[in-house]
Amino acid sequence: MKREVRISVRNLVEFILKNGDIDQRMGVMQDVDAMQAGSRAHRKLQKQGGSNYQAEVSLKRKVSIDETLDIQVEGRADGIILNPLNEETVTVDEIKGTFTSLESIEEPDILHIAQADCYACIYGELHGLSGIKVRITYIHLETEEIKIFEFERQREELESWFQDLVSRYAKWAKWQIEWQDLRDMTIEEMGFPFAYRLSQKRMMNGVLRSIDEGKNIFIQAPTGTGKTLGTLFPAIKAMGEKKCGRIFYLTAKTIARTVAEETGKLLSGQGLRMKFVTLTAKEKLCPMDECRCQPEYCERAKGHFDRVNDAVFDMIHREDSMEREKILSYAEQHQVCPFEFQLDVSLWCDVIICDYNYVFDPVVYLKRFFTDASPNMVFLVDEAHNLVERAREMYSAQLYRREFDSLHRQLKTLRPKLAKKVHKCSQFFKDFEESRMAESGSYLKVTEVGSFVLNLMGMVGDMETYLREDMEAELREKVTELYFEARRFVNTYDLIDDKYLIYTEGDSGDTMVKMFCVDPSGNLSERIGMSRSCIFFSATLLPVQYYKDLLSAHPEGDYEMYVDSPFSPEKRLIFTAGDVSSRYSARNQEQYERIADYLSKIIKGRNGNYIAFFPSYAFMASVFDIFTEKEMMKAGRGLRVFCQESGMDEEQRQAFLDNFKEDAHETVLGFCVLGGIFSEGIDLKADRLIGAIIVGTGLPGIGSDRELLKEYFDKTKGRGFDYAYLYPGMNKVLQAGGRVIRSEEDTGIIALLDERFNYSGYQRLFPREWYPFQKVNMDSVEKKIEKFWTEQINHL
Repeated sequence: MKREVRISVRNLVEFILKNGDIDQRMGVMQDVDAMQAGSRAHRKLQKQGGSNYQAEVSLKRKVSIDETLDIQVEGRADGIILNPLNEETVTVDEIKGTFTSLESIEEPDILHIAQADCYACIYGELHGLSGIKVRITYIHLETEEIKIFEFERQREELESWFQDLVSRYAKWAKWQIEWQDLRDMTIEEMGFPFAYRLSQKRMMNGVLRSIDEGKNIFIQAPTGTGKTLGTLFPAIKAMGEKKCGRIFYLTAKTIARTVAEETGKLLSGQGLRMKFVTLTAKEKLCPMDECRCQPEYCERAKGHFDRVNDAVFDMIHREDSMEREKILSYAEQHQVCPFEFQLDVSLWCDVIICDYNYVFDPVVYLKRFFTDASPNMVFLVDEAHNLVERAREMYSAQLYRREFDSLHRQLKTLRPKLAKKVHKCSQFFKDFEESRMAESGSYLKVTEVGSFVLNLMGMVGDMETYLREDMEAELREKVTELYFEARRFVNTYDLIDDKYLIYTEGDSGDTMVKMFCVDPSGNLSERIGMSRSCIFFSATLLPVQYYKDLLSAHPEGDYEMYVDSPFSPEKRLIFTAGDVSSRYSARNQEQYERIADYLSKIIKGRNGNYIAFFPSYAFMASVFDIFTEKEMMKAGRGLRVFCQESGMDEEQRQAFLDNFKEDAHETVLGFCVLGGIFSEGIDLKADRLIGAIIVGTGLPGIGSDRELLKEYFDKTKGRGFDYAYLYPGMNKVLQAGGRVIRSEEDTGIIALLDERFNYSGYQRLFPREWYPFQKVNMDSVEKKIEKFWTEQINHL
């Protein structure tokens, strides 16, 4: 049976024809046409073409390789220009937006020409033309000036070139078909690696149904219910049944990526053959002292594109699981950049495990998967509660006056023309500052930044020109940094709608202006719409409507599911203590001492490992000092105390966690910050953690962003405080509490120390598995704990 493989014109051209070096000085100019400003410029030029200009023309061509394989090349030509006086005279137009000075573009990029030639060949064959013109149109995104390059093409020459291009792709297409046949056969034979739990089976059915119907689903499932396997297994089964294509397993933290890798290996043990790749940040992969991608600095960068396809072909033939260490090993063997190498490898993988930003960030997202995407991918969004704040960051942008002033001082004598444009942008901050000072309050909402953005575009254009030149390393770094920040700001400006607020704040000389995405649902929907199904899952999607409102543009059409905990409530003690407070107004010596006393009473019940979580480093330090001083007065107690430090690196984090050992014969108490690196994403199994003591409700501190969120959601939902403060704060509490009970064997205590935990508004946000809980005070807490541990011993 003859098989067919489809590939877009852009992907074909870039994959086969890209060659030479990686050079970040040129890289800053790449993909600018994919920006919103570039898209707008495309549309404007296309409209100016008149009635003879056909815009966004879909074209496809099927090429027969042999009796077993056809390759279909497809895409959309930016423009087809007809000549009403001569039907034989047709021009294919390829439009590229740029901030680079048009004078510096002496000839078009070979990849741009190749894209136009592909469309010309397909169109010419379709309409029986003997000759055809190709045109590369560069449009400057600030001035809207254009520069055109035109070439005459003969049909026979184009046909020969096109057939050769496609035939060079044939070995990859044949491998892809053979691999997918093997993969699908093993998917069909793959069994579930454990006995099914009822709750897990229900979760998997929900995932399968969502993929089958092409819908999104929000799954609230307690820690320890096997969410990774419960989502990945049914998605893989759906792939084998041709109900979906590539799977993106999206995470916010490294630990979740590790769990996904381990799950892939677990399924491989069941006979599954599937290509998994884990994408790692450039800084963690780069073998050089600094990530400076220039051929004269890095041997890997020099000639990278000449070697990388051979490296990819080697790896995908030899490996199924492609995590960081293997990527580094193959990159070393073939002398290619490991970061760019892993991205090319991902094109041939079935499951891509990566950070959220590779799909959702408007600048960083993997354009190779989404430029000509068909809605067949599946997104598995792990720890989806993190996506709200991450998405706000991705779709917001801010600039600071100090960055402009600092660069202006350095450029004044070296690059006076660029310095002038930097200074002109800096003057806008002065206007923002004066407007804010004329009003009361720490921040001022701004209604219009269009003129500022136009000047930024001019500055960015000059920066592109100068970044092509040699300059001192430190200056290059500063120019590059501001270039990307300004470009993100310009790009974000084109996203502005009623879900954005623009404001300015800051002291004299250090004013900040920010385009703040208060509701990211609309922006997220653009990418989610490119998937067949998006599976949001977490142990803390409460209340689910909050997350549906902020992560989905059409929440009314999405499914939701609450997975019950399979663990016995008798194996945990959850209590609230209403006779202490962490309110800012109540933070004093008396409260710190009461909290220290609670800690002493809680850990007294049984030797083992505990973590206490606090609202801030300052709060934590105050209680830590009092607690350690009191405990030093007690003789003969086996107690070790450790305190989280700000800015801990990976090695320091692991050293901190190594203090919590199984079968502890002494007591270990860790002091940590609520919402920090140890309050979610850590997996201290068995008795490596038997108690989480949570001080405070986790409410974010009052600031401009939070107050603007409160104002916005008061107007749109009538729930400003809840959306801005309560729900984000309680999510930290639920995450910290989830560190304790992670398996059927786990036993432990969750202590909630704050008067507000006795309020109904907070208790409504407790997950089902926290019921029933008890109320204690300083006088009763010891007896409650003693009774709990005694019952656990009796049940052994």
